[in-house]
Amino acid sequence: MHEDDSVAGESLTSPVGPSDDATRPAGPADDATRPAGPGEESTLPAGLPGDLTEPAGFPGTVAPAARLRARSPSWARALLIYLAVAALAAAAGVGTTLAVQHATAARPGASQTPHDAAAGQPGAMNDEAVYDEVEPGIVDVTSNLRYLQETAEGTGFVIDAAAGLVLTNNHVIDGATNVTVTPVLSGKSYPARVLGYDLTDDVALLQVQGMTGLKAVTLGDSSHVRLGTPVLAIGNEAGQGGSPTVAPGVISSLERTIVADDQSSGLTEILHGMMQTNADIRPGDSGGPLADAAGRVIGINTAAGGGTVYSGYAIPINQALPIARRIEAGQPGARIQIGLPAFLGVLLPDSTSADPRRQASQELRQTGTVSNSGSGCSSGDTTAVPGNIAPARSGALVDGVLCGTAAATAGLFAGDVITSIGGQAVTSPGSLTAIVNRYRPGSKAPLAWVSPGGSRHTAMVILDAGPAG
Repeated sequence: MHEDDSVAGESLTSPVGPSDDATRPAGPADDATRPAGPGEESTLPAGLPGDLTEPAGFPGTVAPAARLRARSPSWARALLIYLAVAALAAAAGVGTTLAVQHATAARPGASQTPHDAAAGQPGAMNDEAVYDEVEPGIVDVTSNLRYLQETAEGTGFVIDAAAGLVLTNNHVIDGATNVTVTPVLSGKSYPARVLGYDLTDDVALLQVQGMTGLKAVTLGDSSHVRLGTPVLAIGNEAGQGGSPTVAPGVISSLERTIVADDQSSGLTEILHGMMQTNADIRPGDSGGPLADAAGRVIGINTAAGGGTVYSGYAIPINQALPIARRIEAGQPGARIQIGLPAFLGVLLPDSTSADPRRQASQELRQTGTVSNSGSGCSSGDTTAVPGNIAPARSGALVDGVLCGTAAATAGLFAGDVITSIGGQAVTSPGSLTAIVNRYRPGSKAPLAWVSPGGSRHTAMVILDAGPAG
């Protein structure tokens, strides 16, 4: 596994390594967009396919919700197909974990179903006027996932034009080694700095410098949102860029708790206090604004899914802004990462055992693949269990080494076992991750390891800036 992710049974320790056919209305200046057909070029969404069920122990909880994320075409097409199949299976009564089993809202008086709320819609909204108000502050967000060999597409919006601050979802930049933003009005791309992110609340703050003509969106007060409040979801549907697409709807429930599951990365998280809407939020919309009838942004489009009823979910702006302000002030916390994490660049087993051989056996049960080659580095994060393992009683087994990282420079290979870093003993893959997490990118740390032949090695490593998330 990389240091921070869990992908295909590997933990990417960044401290050590990385429905149907209904179409949505297009924005006022564009025709309705669609995913490209075979042979056409486009960037399609890799958003979380999946529907909603209520997990045990979470009354009024919905899970898993499709996370709205766009990736490269090969990933996106499969995920979009899976989303359609999942919806059909749920409707046919197959795969009950995909259906909405319980939809009671937590807030008193907010227990209407989506259909009830829609029926009580308090008047029409001028979609074009709202779009025109919000559009100047919308940006497309492109994340380069170097170690996943993919590109992720999402949306964001400017909350401070003078400082170049852009708010988006953490899962839009999860795994990113660099990020660019493109204002939808100018179409010109700029590099963005990841100021920080909150993994638990799925909020990230970016900063862009040298971008002229920015205009911040007008922020609303999500505490004033009620059932039936008209809303407009705006975003980079299918990661196609250009003029955003829009999806009108109403707020159908408040204070929802959902389990959001990204099947492409293996990431699962529980999100609280979410606003539910019948606006047709789609992959690529993640991080985009959910606006009210006055053109004020009241939420961040984050997730979608459903069994019999497809619903979208947004983080209330009053919940996201305090996190953004803390990140802007450079105040880290148990859930808040400031900047990118330190990164060693090794792939580690997804195991809590201290015994490297047991780590390997647990990993083998997950991957079923053994590699007889211990030399060389990898450009991606998919590896096999090493066939030869260093004779160390405890430490972190190295499943693979990512090219161009501190670990590769130091000369580590698959099958090595890391025994200490920074003078602290490494007793498991998790302990290595925890130790590296205490460092900042650019820090120097002494590293010790044992090779499969039994020889011991030491090196001074300079930790890289790792993938976000």
